[in-house]
Amino acid sequence: MNGPADLDVVIVGAGISGIAAAAELQRKCPGKSFAVLEMRESLGGTWDLFTYPGIRSDSDMFTLGYGFKPWTEREAIASGGAIKNYLQETADQFGITEKIRFGTRLVSASWSSADDTWTLGLRNADGDTQLRCRFLHLATGYYSYRGGFNPELPGEDSFEGRVVHPQEWPEDLDYRDRKVAVIGSGATAITLVPSLAGETAKVTMVQRSPTYVAIAPAVDPEAERLREEMGPEEAFSRIRLRNLHAQQEIYHYARQHPQEFKKAIFDAIDEVVGVEVRKAHFTPTYEPWDQRVCLVPGADLFQAIRNGSADVVTGHIDRLTPTGVAMRDGTHVDADIIVKATGLDLVMGGEATFDVDGEVVDFGRCWTYKGLALSGVPNLTYAFGFVNSSWTLRIEAVDDFLCRVLAHMDEVGAHRVTPTLAPGDDAMPRLPYTAGVTSGYMQRAAQRMPAQGDHEPWLNPQNYAETMRLLESVDDDVLRYV
Repeated sequence: MNGPADLDVVIVGAGISGIAAAAELQRKCPGKSFAVLEMRESLGGTWDLFTYPGIRSDSDMFTLGYGFKPWTEREAIASGGAIKNYLQETADQFGITEKIRFGTRLVSASWSSADDTWTLGLRNADGDTQLRCRFLHLATGYYSYRGGFNPELPGEDSFEGRVVHPQEWPEDLDYRDRKVAVIGSGATAITLVPSLAGETAKVTMVQRSPTYVAIAPAVDPEAERLREEMGPEEAFSRIRLRNLHAQQEIYHYARQHPQEFKKAIFDAIDEVVGVEVRKAHFTPTYEPWDQRVCLVPGADLFQAIRNGSADVVTGHIDRLTPTGVAMRDGTHVDADIIVKATGLDLVMGGEATFDVDGEVVDFGRCWTYKGLALSGVPNLTYAFGFVNSSWTLRIEAVDDFLCRVLAHMDEVGAHRVTPTLAPGDDAMPRLPYTAGVTSGYMQRAAQRMPAQGDHEPWLNPQNYAETMRLLESVDDDVLRYV
């Protein structure tokens, strides 16, 4: 690789994906110069941004954590604060913290084939600057940091209390002994409700339709046994491998045997709140894993419902009133505070603009190459994890692929690598980026996402074994090294 670049690689984002990529470069590409751009003043990404009560992982930390940095805490499902501390420890341990340029936003990225270099337009407190690099890796996550999906509800202006969104949780929000309505049924709502239940006068989850919710142990008993026998670090790799396979097996079992899967999770819920409550509020009309299944450690949501500190109302909202939420069926949910856990606004590339030799790159018109690069866009990879198991499992595979691409470029003397469509490939059917996933945020953003094709390597598999096989080679007929 050559050209008038300041750095070999620039990683955009210092969250769980960016720190993973930086650690991989430190470990496997020690000769490469790199920097990490982070628009916030601290690292952590999701785990720095979200501060609402009860924020926690929705996957076990043995697989959401890094394979190269054992998770040694007792809790399998960890709090947001514990995860942020883990990320900070990782960044410090691998010498990444000093590579992060905090308070620096990527505004634009322009590729020049004349010198095989990306010119990055950056913005920080001192103004606008530029940085040139040979390779760009986007670890920007998948949602907008400017704000969540926040549709205005009829009558919202009339509500006399406070309306908040979890993505912008106010530090001064006092919900003690107040009546709180949480609108939504996804992971955020299901986390918030039991966390608020112990301190509010009453918390009510208001959902349009149910979500699949699976009860999981707060502490993994098998992991505890292995830790006692081997110590936490030695036990980690064994637990991680077991959980990796278990996640995939559970997913495929749910897809192939949906009735049996439903029965297992429904029976567990019935034991806590009874059949009537479960049928009314926790029996979805779609199939398991059409949308992500939410985890409830220790059945905390259902325990709150059983003890009366929380309840659920299912149906369509008619409007907000001065004192709460009016449902179409005539039910009124009294509230002093309304939390709109209405989801995320999905974006790619951190909302920066991209062009290749002056031609604008529209992510929604590109094809995804193996779920990590874009057709026709040179020297660029991006991090997007699994949606049906732990995000990080795929991220680490992507980072390994990136390092092998960089090594291969050096071996063959290439300055540029571009995923290139073969003649006729542009006529492939444009399939959704995550085919089979019907989550609202994915559907809303479908036109902004690159498409899958109908054959390799223009696929984004959500299966670990298939992904690892697909990422084996960095030298195929599609990647053009020049």
